[in-house]
Amino acid sequence: MDGKRYWNPLKSTVEAVPNQLVISDEEPGIMSAPHWHAQVEVNFVFSGYVEYQMQGYNVRLDEGALSLFWGGVPHRVIDTAAGSRFVAIHLPILHFFRLRLAADMQQKLMRGGTLVTAEREREDDHAFARWSEFLRSNDEARMNHAIEEVLLRIERIRFAPYRLLEAGAAEQAETETPDQTSFHNIGRICEFVTQNFRDDIDSRAIALHADIHPKYAMSVFKKSTGMTLNEYVSLLRLSYAQALLMREEANVLEVALDSGFGSLSAFNKSFRKLSGMSPSDFKRQMRMRPDMPPN
Repeated sequence: MDGKRYWNPLKSTVEAVPNQLVISDEEPGIMSAPHWHAQVEVNFVFSGYVEYQMQGYNVRLDEGALSLFWGGVPHRVIDTAAGSRFVAIHLPILHFFRLRLAADMQQKLMRGGTLVTAEREREDDHAFARWSEFLRSNDEARMNHAIEEVLLRIERIRFAPYRLLEAGAAEQAETETPDQTSFHNIGRICEFVTQNFRDDIDSRAIALHADIHPKYAMSVFKKSTGMTLNEYVSLLRLSYAQALLMREEANVLEVALDSGFGSLSAFNKSFRKLSGMSPSDFKRQMRMRPDMPPN
């Protein structure tokens, strides 16, 4: 072995819990296949480096780099240095809309861009170590405090040199930064969808929970996120299905039905559209990962 760590999909939890905050503070693991999740992801590299393959481009995060990207776009770690350490904070999507980012920056991130600092702040190492400790404490007050400070740190990126990396510009729907009313409605929509995505839900049921008209629900969600409600529901189902497929005993048909898809054909079509491969191929690729040293 080369001394580098390799990602073990069987130990990954973020894919199965789209409405929860998930944090890892460890050596980055090289991934044999891309994964995706419904959270936005904040990375800070304490030491070494980590290189990601995104859709259409690669990004290398060196020591001291801070990054933000939307986890709904397939991505994977393709290289790292032995002994590197980073913290990966996966925040439920609602927190992304709390960020006071420029509208064009928000749009590019939702389309698969990656925001990266060009220089570290003097207190970053100490701050991210503290936030990592707080977020893993199971103490609600400490966790909420850390989330607020992480969001403020992300917002400060724009006051110093930074990079916003993205794939070739493709035609995408324009998004808008939500106002307070829209933010409240998006929050209720996300809450309902993350709790019920495995059931047979549609825009009418979602709007009923948010106490708004179905057409308005579809409109405000698309304008704010760039996704339709159906696409968001499908993303959560695919994220959950991905977690199930990582298990050795997974049966593709059972995974499809357990994830909320009404048929195997619909599941196969949606999975291939997002990942570029069939569920069966994804399952096989997970089994082909290199032998991993003990964590």
